[in-house]
Amino acid sequence: MKNKKLQSMIAIGMLSSISFILMLFNFPLPALPAFLKVDFSDVPALIAAITMGPVAGILVAFFKNVLDWLFAGSPTGVPVGHMANFATSILFILPVYAIYRKFSNKKGMAFGLAAGTVSMALGMSLLNYLVFLPMYTYFLNMPAQTGSALFGTIVLGILPFNLIKGLALTAVVLLLFASLHKWIEKQQRYFLSH
Repeated sequence: MKNKKLQSMIAIGMLSSISFILMLFNFPLPALPAFLKVDFSDVPALIAAITMGPVAGILVAFFKNVLDWLFAGSPTGVPVGHMANFATSILFILPVYAIYRKFSNKKGMAFGLAAGTVSMALGMSLLNYLVFLPMYTYFLNMPAQTGSALFGTIVLGILPFNLIKGLALTAVVLLLFASLHKWIEKQQRYFLSH
């Protein structure tokens, strides 16, 4: 039992490091707000979740954001962007984990990724409207966006961005899944069996 715990801690540490490195290779999408950047750092977090359980995936998402904040800092001084990234990760990986746990095949993975994309897009639209955009404007001492300007940022920026990010993550995960399927099953049997 102790051995399994140690192995999962090592795996979480390694996946968090990979996730942090992937976070450094972020890029904005043309025609969308520049502060929204796509990266593939949720892939290791998702691998952690489906092989070792949801807590492992959440820990990888947490550690990559802490590492990025320590190395890159935050324009607001408060890690608002990192909190938003952490929320995005959770909204994406938990539906994928839940569905894939029930249907452990390629179809289950594809359906889970679709649900994760929708969950992330809608959840982050709501969270940005209620929490993150108001926090940004507060900490940056900018006038708060209201009414149609705020609605426009959400509908024309946040929502399409998260849908595109979800599709990009889905494509990468499905490509990886094709070659890692057997390995994932083996890890699941090891880490998730009681």
